[in-house]
Order: sequence, then C-alpha cells, then structure tokens
Amino acid sequence: QVQLVESGGGLVQTGGSLRLSCAASGRTFNTYHMAWFRQAPGKERDFVAAISWNGRSTYYADSVKGRFTISRDNAKNTIYLQMNSLKPEDTAVYYCAAAPSSFSEVVVTTGSNYSYWGQGTQVFVSS
Repeated sequence: QVQLVESGGGLVQTGGSLRLSCAASGRTFNTYHMAWFRQAPGKERDFVAAISWNGRSTYYADSVKGRFTISRDNAKNTIYLQMNSLKPEDTAVYYCAAAPSSFSEVVVTTGSNYSYWGQGTQVFVSS
C-alpha cells in the first residue's frame, strides 16, 4: 500500500513558477514509476508528466513540454513537478499517481493504469 500526499499548489500570476511535491509512504517507492495528472473544472483528468522508477526516463504532455520538469528523489520518497512560464490554462487540481504496470507511453499517459493516487493540490494561474 502506498499513500501519496501532494503539496506546493497555490495562486500565481501568468509567467510565474511553482514547484509541486508528492511525498510517498512505503518502502517500495523507489520501484514505482510515477506521474502527475491534472483536472480543470468541468474537464476530464489529463496526463501531465511521468518519470520512471530510476528517474532516467520521462514523458510529457505536449502542452507542458519545455515548461514543466518532473523529477524524483528516491532517498526522500518524493517526486516533484517544477512548473515555469505558467499560463491560465494550467489552472487545475494536480494529482500525483503511482505504479503503472509498465513505462511505455501508452501506459503512463492513461490514468486507469495507476494503482495509487494522492488527494490533489490546487494550482490557480491568474491572467
């Protein structure tokens, strides 16, 4: 069993930056691939970024490439999402997720492939 707790959300102006964190419990954290998803009001949950268990491989949604960076610190059981050049369309609740069955693009970009989810952290980008 893995518990995930996100933090770092808040209100920021267009062009600003935020860093989200997701702290995980459990001794097997460093064996899990991890990801960030987001859900804007009235919209479906969308994939944002994923990182392999060892941090060597990543995937990003086209909408965040070049602006967001996913990383992890297995010693701290934590993953991060550095978000730069934020836009109003980045406004959403951001969720971290763990343990897809494999690290192929089609698998990690689909939310139903993840076994564990955090409660989410709100990001609001003002125009």
